Amino acid sequence: MGVRGLHGFVASSCPHVCTVVNFKELAERHRSQHPGGTPTVVVDAMCCLRYWYTPESWICGGQWREYYSSLREFVRTFTAVGIKLIFFFDGMVEQSKRDEWVKRRLKNNREIAKIFHYIKSHREQPGRNMFFIPSGLAIFTRFALKALGQETLCSLQEADYEVASYGFQNNCLGILGEDTDYLIYDTCPYFSISELSLDSLDTVMLCREKLCQSLGLSLADLPLLACLLGNDVVPEGMFEGFRYKCLTSYTSVKENCDRRANIILAVADHISKVLRLHQGEKKLEEMLPLGPNKALFYKGVASYLLPGQKSPWFIQKPKDVVTLDKQVLSISSDPESKQEVPMRMDPESKQKLPVDTDPEFNLEAPMCTNTEVKQEDPVNTGPEAKHQVTMVSDPEILKVARAQHVQAESYLVYGVMSSGEVECSNSLEDATDQALPSQAFVYRPVRQRVYSLLLGGGAGGFSTGPAVKEWFVYSGNPLRQPDLVRPLQMNIPGGTPNLRQLWLSQEPGIQAQRLDTLLACFDLSSSREELQAVESPFQALCCLLVYLFVQVDTLCLEDLHAFIAQALCLQGKPTVELADLQLDHIDPRAVQLATLLVRGLTTLVLVNGACGSPWEMADFMPWHLFDGKLFHQKYLQSEKGYTAEVLVEQNRCHVTRFHTLKSVVCKACGKESRPIVSRRHWRPHHTGRWGRPGSSSHGTSSGCSRAGHRQHWRDQGPGSRQYEPDQWRRY
Repeated sequence: MGVRGLHGFVASSCPHVCTVVNFKELAERHRSQHPGGTPTVVVDAMCCLRYWYTPESWICGGQWREYYSSLREFVRTFTAVGIKLIFFFDGMVEQSKRDEWVKRRLKNNREIAKIFHYIKSHREQPGRNMFFIPSGLAIFTRFALKALGQETLCSLQEADYEVASYGFQNNCLGILGEDTDYLIYDTCPYFSISELSLDSLDTVMLCREKLCQSLGLSLADLPLLACLLGNDVVPEGMFEGFRYKCLTSYTSVKENCDRRANIILAVADHISKVLRLHQGEKKLEEMLPLGPNKALFYKGVASYLLPGQKSPWFIQKPKDVVTLDKQVLSISSDPESKQEVPMRMDPESKQKLPVDTDPEFNLEAPMCTNTEVKQEDPVNTGPEAKHQVTMVSDPEILKVARAQHVQAESYLVYGVMSSGEVECSNSLEDATDQALPSQAFVYRPVRQRVYSLLLGGGAGGFSTGPAVKEWFVYSGNPLRQPDLVRPLQMNIPGGTPNLRQLWLSQEPGIQAQRLDTLLACFDLSSSREELQAVESPFQALCCLLVYLFVQVDTLCLEDLHAFIAQALCLQGKPTVELADLQLDHIDPRAVQLATLLVRGLTTLVLVNGACGSPWEMADFMPWHLFDGKLFHQKYLQSEKGYTAEVLVEQNRCHVTRFHTLKSVVCKACGKESRPIVSRRHWRPHHTGRWGRPGSSSHGTSSGCSRAGHRQHWRDQGPGSRQYEPDQWRRY
């Protein structure tokens, strides 16, 4: 993350760059210097998730009540000293950083495999050195912070750029995060979240001015240094030969520094003593071995320029860089964006004029960071590949979706509508478990119906609308290209309402129509009456359980008992009691079941937002419905055959609710010809519907399945995978 090797270099070779500071003192100084102003810290939330997740247990699906308390304490501590916090989350992955994203996801897969191997060998949670954040943590953290009254924003490009821009433009006290890119941006001070002591509010400030002094560089040189060392845009191996040449000609090699540190010193020395001699006279490609990577390198350097900033290293627009694509200055593909805000756009951004027509080009970052620039996908050049620029034709609806995205009030909706590309990171799933499918498969039919709702659908099973590019992580997926997933037609009595009705209408009865649409996304319209009779927050839980049990045949009655019992017992249970809960052992199947449920809750966030919010978001936030250790305890008890009374801890009120909720789920599943039976009644060697898939492995299958109309996840397959004919599924 950030600039390769820079964090270790600062820690070992330039410790004076790091200074211990106190936020309370900094805030008081800021108020004295800016009377009437509020000291504001911009928080890169994605960098802080590990710091915030303080519960001891992480393997069981998340200790959400404890986590919520941790966030509340974090906010309270800063508020108490008069500091305002602004939280930024990654909203989309820029195309230029997709390779790095894929590399990290594949690395995470290997780490998860080690975690499950450890669980099976030791029957306990691994140590903190193997810690992996619970599934859905980033998504639910947004809503937790909003519930705590905090300003929470979702980026329209890589979050670090928007964090740095916000801090730069709003005279903020500083940036709180853990990313060496913040040492490169010329913005407000950068503070380390990993060094933060919440008790004292002491942390470490990393000073880019002191870094420049140590390297003999100016602030304007740092983006160049970052790209020559390698970062999330420019691969580290691209300039390996160049760095080696710098090292061999470097005359001030320090014996007390390791090789990487000396390489950084050598590259900085080359910039200050060689390249700077020709700064403003020669183009970078005349001084550096850029070769075919010239465009990427320029983009990498320009990606550090904040609104209004210029680089002295750019004297002219290089001929190979016909446009700064949306991944550098913006990812907005919103056709409304030009009408929303006056743009300072040069004609070549739209017409791709050659360099000769633009002699004064200096790659200045525009004041508006929502510049719209269309770009083609170099991989997928078929008819489905160019749909991302015309996904939605209604500018007002797209504007609403964009606003909800920026305000962190939705999940994936704007990505589908603006670019037709979405992603989902790793989940704690056992790649060797043949009986439980990945959450990416289980919830794909739901997503397909949402795509139909958002993009418009055809008739008769699969939509004729454009496919959505899904970068979802699951076992066996090499992530070389996205899955191309087509929308799936919904069955709604009276037809599918349009988004203007669902999102903007105030007509009587619209809320009922929104709920009908939500249930149709889960293909549960036939169970509307039963589900509506359930009180909140269990209505959303029952909807999810019915869908899960219909989709996943290897779920049994004992699993249902555990899911319901933990949700009931969670109500009113103090956080300290949940923290003190001890488990006999860890069961790998229970770990994956927890992942399926939590990823189901994130899917509910997507569906609820797409349908105009028929349910309150609070009704399916995990701190109201799920606790990892509590579920694990109920799972182990249910496996032993404990009665309902014991599972709900002898609470008479809970016993009644237990049987009511169980009846609702079983009745709804029965309508879909899916009886839920005890594992003790299974036939020997029962493996469920999905042994090895046969012919139903392609993403454009007929759409007919259980009960003659239901789309089962098995019928979805991988989606269309261009240039990769081999089947990738783990079966």
